[in-house]
Amino acid sequence: MTDNADGALFRRIVPHQHSRVTYAELFFDLVFVFAITQISHTLLAHFTPLGALQVTLLFLAVWWVWVFTTWITNWLNPEKTPVRLLLFAMMLGGLVLSTSIPKAFDERGLWFAIAYAGMQVGKTIFLWLSTPPSRPRTRMNAMRIAVWLSVSAVFWIAGGIVEGQSRLALWAVALVIEYISPAVRFWIPRHGASSVADWMIEGGHMAERCGLFIIIALGESIVVIGATFAELAWTTENVLAFVSALVGSIAMWWIYFHVGAEAGSEQLSKSSEPGRLARLAYTYLHLPIVAGIIVAAVADELVLKHPGGHSDLKTVMSAIGGPLLFLFGTILFKLSFRGFLQLSHGAGIITLCVLAWFASELSPLMLSILTTAIMIAVAVWETVSLRSDPAE
Repeated sequence: MTDNADGALFRRIVPHQHSRVTYAELFFDLVFVFAITQISHTLLAHFTPLGALQVTLLFLAVWWVWVFTTWITNWLNPEKTPVRLLLFAMMLGGLVLSTSIPKAFDERGLWFAIAYAGMQVGKTIFLWLSTPPSRPRTRMNAMRIAVWLSVSAVFWIAGGIVEGQSRLALWAVALVIEYISPAVRFWIPRHGASSVADWMIEGGHMAERCGLFIIIALGESIVVIGATFAELAWTTENVLAFVSALVGSIAMWWIYFHVGAEAGSEQLSKSSEPGRLARLAYTYLHLPIVAGIIVAAVADELVLKHPGGHSDLKTVMSAIGGPLLFLFGTILFKLSFRGFLQLSHGAGIITLCVLAWFASELSPLMLSILTTAIMIAVAVWETVSLRSDPAE
């Protein structure tokens, strides 16, 4: 893509040259720092089967609106004033969306639905209108996306109007529509599906944007750890819980960023089909990674507040489930570009499953220390194995 009258708002993609993330995109991401905080606090307040299901749905929506915006700003250039204004408008919608999260299944459901549908459909129509007729395939791709998102918007708004289980069901349908749409390449009647060529992206930019979202999630966990610890009496147990939580977050950072993030970015930049790889590795497989960090942050707060005694079901599920989701996501993410399952991650997943069998007999503090030790072991094992044999 060239930056001229034929596509004045489009990002200029130069082969083997990485496009930097702009300050406007980083500013836009601040809204999602708040959204992730809202998600974790809502999960902590509604840690029941129904509550977990509702929060999962809300998290899927938050991730999807963010990652779709990332695709848009990979095609369009945020340094251009109209695109920058689009991001600012999206920030307004994102704040309405985020503030509605705690009561999305109560009185603010319609606000959540309007904000979400408006963001999704609005930015796609902007892409459509920004694409000149001289780019028919790109324009048609935008139209296909707009059709799918418009259909899902009907279910979002309908769900916001009704209450109870009907809202949950309608929003679930809306999410299914949106999540399957890239997999079927936005097929619509008469016009068919998009081709791989329609999904050309700047790989380095996409990888960096998703890496920054991981930082957002990890940053939220650090805020939870610090804010919770600051309100507590600094006993030996609380200090140990604080150190364990922080080291656990560092281990997650190491597992994702030390080798995986850079290798994924390099592979995406070199891929002959970067759109296909980005759809799998970054659009879908980053979901469990981010979810794992959020759930682990919930566990950190629970352990910091109640480090002694036996671990209840809420503590066990979050302390084990968070790292488990994270490792499950990272092993699949690295498989997508390495072509093999990372043995260290598989061993960590198995060890966490074994630990779950007797976790309720442990104190929350001991459970936190053991899960952190497992994550450290995974990070060290991967670092050593790839240093000695990059093909492992």
